[in-house]
Amino acid sequence: MFGYLAAASLCAAAVLIMRLGPGLLATLPGLVSLFGDECGQPGGRLLGKEELTLRHGGPGSPGLYLAVLGRVFDVQKGVKHYGPGGPYSFFAGRDASRAYVTGDFTEKGLVDDVSELSPVQMLHLNNWLSFYQKNYEYVGKLIGRYYDENGNPTKALEDALTLIDIGLKLKEQRIDENKQFPPCNVESSSGSSRVWCSKHSGGIHRDWVGVPRRMYLAGSDGYRCVCVRASGPPSDQPDSAQHSDSGDLDNPTLKEYEDCNPHFDWCLLKV
Repeated sequence: MFGYLAAASLCAAAVLIMRLGPGLLATLPGLVSLFGDECGQPGGRLLGKEELTLRHGGPGSPGLYLAVLGRVFDVQKGVKHYGPGGPYSFFAGRDASRAYVTGDFTEKGLVDDVSELSPVQMLHLNNWLSFYQKNYEYVGKLIGRYYDENGNPTKALEDALTLIDIGLKLKEQRIDENKQFPPCNVESSSGSSRVWCSKHSGGIHRDWVGVPRRMYLAGSDGYRCVCVRASGPPSDQPDSAQHSDSGDLDNPTLKEYEDCNPHFDWCLLKV
């Protein structure tokens, strides 16, 4: 965060220099390369909402831009997607960060306020931001919710970045959890569904098969099917000499499937 704020301060200095005299930036040795695309002109300029709105890609429009979390991108090379009549034209000329996650493409949903999104949803939005950074030209920052008039990050942006960080940690936690409790294979047909375990179910390759169990999520009535080691010490005590030789079956978040043999590596469920 310190580096991020420091970069923002440099950008603010560049903006001040540009206001004092546009030619001054070019005459000061090293400043152009120091500020780079983040805040040099025109690659890292500041845009107002009105200016962004004009760049919808239609007749008379000076360009085709969109913004995600206040970062503006030139999406002209994707005109068939974002231009007039394109399937994602509603993103053009605005910051509609919330809609990338919610799928609400009405005027009410095409907004930049992401304060009510969860960390996992914010992680999904961050994936979209990475997509634009990789595939489209970065233009600059949108003055408003996420950047002030000097290009400095606002409290709203800091809050959004905090949620993304939490989302990344939850993702890492889920990866570790999947190693201990890999997802089951699932196959559905009319009136029934079969879940079963194998040495590669859930994409987790291992030297054991396991048995299917319902794993309940903390603070929720929902559950997911996971494969559980049925022998040896529990995963959180791998070196224990005193254990019930039932693997992770005693984990309190697990429950057996009704009407299924608890020792089988498969279970047929009625839908």
